[in-house]
This record gives sequence, C-alpha cells and structure tokens, in this order.
Amino acid sequence: MRQTLDLLNEIIVIGGTTAITKPLSREDLAGWLMATPERAVWHIAEENDGTILGFQWIGPWGDLPPEACEIGTFVKAGRTGLGIGSQLFEATKAAAREIGYFWIDAEIRADNTGGLAYYQSRGFEDYRRKDDVALDNGTVVGKCLKRYRL
Repeated sequence: MRQTLDLLNEIIVIGGTTAITKPLSREDLAGWLMATPERAVWHIAEENDGTILGFQWIGPWGDLPPEACEIGTFVKAGRTGLGIGSQLFEATKAAAREIGYFWIDAEIRADNTGGLAYYQSRGFEDYRRKDDVALDNGTVVGKCLKRYRL
C-alpha cells in the first residue's frame, strides 16, 4: 500500500490532473480500499521488481445508480503513454462486468487533457458536463463526465 500511496500523492502534489488536492494518509487510502469491497476492484501495474507503475479503481461513488461505477486511473509521473492505462483498463472492464455493472463513469477535470484523451481513446463517450466545481483547495474547474457502456 505504501508504493500506491506514494504514487498517488506524487500526482496530487504535481497537481492539475486529479480532483484530489491534498495528499492522502495511509488511513485515507485504506478507507477508500475497504469502503465497498464487494462492489469495488483495484488493479495494479508493476515492474518485474515490484515497483508500482500505476493503478486503476472502480466502485460505487456519489449519486451514481447501482448499475454504474466510478473509475479512477493513476499512472506514475513520467510513465504515461506507455500502455499502462490500456492494460489496466482491459482487466478493469472484465471485472466490472463480472461484478454486474452496466456502465463505467469517468469524471475528469476539463483541464486534464491527458485524462480526457485517455478515456476517449478507451471508448468513453461524453454525457454531461459540470461547470464551476470547487475543489477542496478552492480551485474552480469544469468537469467532463464520460460513460463507457459494458
């Protein structure tokens, strides 16, 4: 869990790609991991030596209906564009179907061009936009909501 937390916190500190604005503690991540274990899945991509390159999570979130899950994708800074997210998504799609989800929701900051391109290239389609979303640190952003039908 330590490597996963370090990877995520590095992305948070760099800023601009995630709606999470404050580094997380081990307890925060454990709470996220264990919130709904029967309806959530985590996949991790790692090097042969065990170094974590990225991870992807799906699970219930916010006001999504029970047939939908939220997705979060995090790839180590400097390692994007190498196919890590693509491999993670193949495993995640299969797991989402197995759990019984009908669609996957991605809520992406409108200024996260890399994230928007990633989800678009996986086949996600725009279905809604949220304007003027205030993040925890006071930053106001737009969010694009994309859906992948399973």
